[in-house]
Amino acid sequence: MNQARWLKKSLLGAAAIALLAFGGSRALVAADHFDPPARTGSDTNTVGFDVAADIADLYAFHDAQNVYIAISFGGPSATNLPGFYDPDVLYTINVSNVAPRTDVEFPIEIRFGRDGPNPGIQVRNLPGGITIEGPVERNLTASNGIVVRAGVFDDPFFFDPQGLRDSRATGNLSFNNQRNRFANLNSTFVIISIPRPLIDRGVPLDFWSTSARIRQ
Repeated sequence: MNQARWLKKSLLGAAAIALLAFGGSRALVAADHFDPPARTGSDTNTVGFDVAADIADLYAFHDAQNVYIAISFGGPSATNLPGFYDPDVLYTINVSNVAPRTDVEFPIEIRFGRDGPNPGIQVRNLPGGITIEGPVERNLTASNGIVVRAGVFDDPFFFDPQGLRDSRATGNLSFNNQRNRFANLNSTFVIISIPRPLIDRGVPLDFWSTSARIRQ
């Protein structure tokens, strides 16, 4: 499945926390790039901080058939760099689909290099109790229709940080929609497609994500 198929939808959530409402369109929007200790903020700097564990965005959106969740990390990075598949980082996408909305019904756990071809991916605790594992840069499909793909994608985030700095310094809005710091840069993504009957309970879905280094 190519990038256009996965990422052309309207993005309803971003960065560490997202809300998906089936009856309409509502979002909690934020970004979480460049936040690890010692990261300098350079577009392509990958030295001196834990780049693999740096979650950039969490996207959640849907169509009539599926709910799509996409987590990105290790970016933005130069296009000549491979994906960041660190076997010592645990990524978790928490999903709540019943009240109370702070409870976690599906703590989806993502690890690399645990099973399957190195740097294969393993995704656990998916709806239906499914575990999916296999190589990166390939669609991995479960018997209940869940699809997982891990790989390198063009970073879809669009932002003008120079405009933000200028706006703060002058008090005047100074954004320029022709300046996109993330243009022509990549991030590593894990994208999950879940058939709606497996996850939709007729209430808003809440998503939030974490990363943790669990072994040195």
